[in-house]
Amino acid sequence: MSLIVGVEYCKTDANGRFKLPVAFLKQLNLSNDNRFYIRHSIYDNYLELFTYESFQREVKKLQEKLNPYNPDAKRLYRKYIESNLIELDAADRLNIPASLRQDAKIDKDIVVVGSGDFMEIWDLATYKSLDDDNFDYKALAKELLGEGE
Repeated sequence: MSLIVGVEYCKTDANGRFKLPVAFLKQLNLSNDNRFYIRHSIYDNYLELFTYESFQREVKKLQEKLNPYNPDAKRLYRKYIESNLIELDAADRLNIPASLRQDAKIDKDIVVVGSGDFMEIWDLATYKSLDDDNFDYKALAKELLGEGE
């Protein structure tokens, strides 16, 4: 599977459904499998959307890295796999479960962001407020990526 990249603005309907943008559909290798996993991120207030296949790989990586006999590892594993299985309908829509919409404060306007192996789903207002803290991307890029390295 290729990397999923891009930013698309969408709207959810009264039932919490949104049309998966064509730009993302073209990047996904869905063949006949229209299943996705969706979960609340542990990092920030957004949702993570995985294809069925990519989520299976994610869980396998977790199983290889985390010791199931360590209570903290078990707890982290449980949180990471806490997700809902959803399906793309005939109109290319996905239904975000009500509990996840409520947790991520998703109302109507959303932003879908390609993030490599998965997509992030943000409430529009939350997404737009991310840079309200005047975060210095240039300094962080220099620190983490190095100067000319």
